[in-house]
Order: sequence, then structure tokens, then C-alpha cells
Amino acid sequence: MKIRYLLSLVACVIMLYFALPRLPLYESGLPGYFSIAWLAFLLLAISGNLAALLYMPDSKEARPRAFQQKRKVRSYQ
Repeated sequence: MKIRYLLSLVACVIMLYFALPRLPLYESGLPGYFSIAWLAFLLLAISGNLAALLYMPDSKEARPRAFQQKRKVRSYQ
């Protein structure tokens, strides 16, 4: 899962690198609104992937207790 988040983050940064010079940020009307909305959605995608990458639980703690194998205690008398 860590690789997926990292690849998504790299793809978002590459899209930002190529799109930023071509977006008409200071135009009025529909092109300007589209540029601002596109950048807002891209920043949401970057922040979501970064948060998922930084706050990923450890692999030992990721398993719930219900799925851990329980050992039977046997007593012979």
C-alpha cells in the first residue's frame, strides 16, 4: 500500500509541474474558476496521499485481534 500512495503522490506532483505554467490563474470568468478548482482538487489529492503515507499504521498493529490465531490452552490431569 505504501508504494501506491507514493506513486500517486509522484503523479500528482508531475501533473502540477506540467499544468501550472499552462493554467490561466489570473483570468476572469470560467477559465480562472476552472484553474482554481483544478488546483484545489489537486492539492486535496496531494494532501490525502501524504496523510495516508505519513499516518500508515505498523504492519503488526494493522491486524485486528479477531483475526489473530489463538492458541488453545490444554491441561491434562
